[in-house]
Amino acid sequence: MVEPLGWLALALLVLGVVGSVAPLLPGALTSLAGVYLYWWSTDYGEPGLLAVAGLTLVGLTAMILDYFAGPIAARYGGASTATTLVAATVGFLAFFVAGPPGILLGVAGTVFALEFYRNQDANASFRTALFATAGVLASAAVQVVLTLLMLVAFVLVVFL
Repeated sequence: MVEPLGWLALALLVLGVVGSVAPLLPGALTSLAGVYLYWWSTDYGEPGLLAVAGLTLVGLTAMILDYFAGPIAARYGGASTATTLVAATVGFLAFFVAGPPGILLGVAGTVFALEFYRNQDANASFRTALFATAGVLASAAVQVVLTLLMLVAFVLVVFL
């Protein structure tokens, strides 16, 4: 039988899936909190160390994608390394000011402005900013998939 902390852990994992698309709620971090809460509540016995390591890896991957997918996509779209680094920093800081829209607008605006300053070509700068925007939006979709994967794996390991 699952104890109350197990149900709380499950609730955190569900909240993590919601948080991967909801503003100001760190989805992957919330999911990891649920995994660790349950693991701690079972005196580190269940789920096994391999499962916890795997879930941690998935959660960390989702967190990294959350902050860096846009700048990485911008880099593949032709942005300079300096633009990529500045866009990553601006996107990270903009999250705390305006949530997920802040990441999107911060990265896209920074990439466009810096690339336009660098090459004086509005079309190329727009294309690079579009790559960055697509990367940010794709990262949200990937985060939903990864946090949902964590939830399903947790349910399979703990409840079945």
